[in-house]
Amino acid sequence: MESELTKSHPSLQRAIDIALWMNFKYRIDERSYGVIQDKKAHWYNVVETQGRRKSSLVELPNDYRGMTYEQIEAIRTIVNPLSHWEEMIGLFSSTHGEILRFILANGVPLEKLIRYELAIRGYDQNNLWVGFDRARKIWL
Repeated sequence: MESELTKSHPSLQRAIDIALWMNFKYRIDERSYGVIQDKKAHWYNVVETQGRRKSSLVELPNDYRGMTYEQIEAIRTIVNPLSHWEEMIGLFSSTHGEILRFILANGVPLEKLIRYELAIRGYDQNNLWVGFDRARKIWL
């Protein structure tokens, strides 16, 4: 993923996806990434934000809650997807269709399943070992 920082990206969404992932990945180090636009070339670059004026950065969304089907389609059809998207898509792509339909039809709480899975691993939000009891308090 770090190699993506040295590249220019024709897609604003891809640059945003990289910046959001890098901000999550380096949250413990308190490193922050943003996107700048080369208006002449219509390219976007992901950069560390330290020492940069906020006005020079593209505003990043806080999360993906507003993601559209068009954005999902772009992620699914890109030739060289970002590794975190590839893994997430793989979870659903390899799941039998009847299971996916069951999840939707019955409102299976995916967030709770994920939280439970994280709790039984014994790590906190920053992937630091805190033990099983503490992890349960954090995630559940």
